[in-house]
Amino acid sequence: MTTSRLHRLVALLLLVLLTACGSMGAQRNPRDQMLYHYVSAIRWSDFDKAAAFIDPKVLEERPITSLELERYKQFQVSGYDVRSGREPAEGEYEQVVEIRFVNRHTQVEKIVTDHQHWRYDPEAKRWWLTTGLPRLDGG
Repeated sequence: MTTSRLHRLVALLLLVLLTACGSMGAQRNPRDQMLYHYVSAIRWSDFDKAAAFIDPKVLEERPITSLELERYKQFQVSGYDVRSGREPAEGEYEQVVEIRFVNRHTQVEKIVTDHQHWRYDPEAKRWWLTTGLPRLDGG
């Protein structure tokens, strides 16, 4: 096999691989897509964005104050690992997540276990987090 044929074969294989990887994201179900976006917000320590995933009914009962959101800014998330997940009933999803974070002021890393409950809202056609943002301050 000549060098130019080998290069064309490698380029073709890379193109096929990139096409396959690009289509994998489109195959996610709506719950997995929602979880992916939530995880992304948490991993980037974007708690304002993460708060948008909280069930409006929960926020109505207990709104997040600007002081609470300001306190989240003192934390930098350094890890997010899903430990378990299950569907206790149709339209519900629970997962246990280990979140590692560093307090920006003390530079001390801590780990919290976040027990999340998600519910599907057929009217909004989306999943909502019913357990609120993770408690990183130990409170």
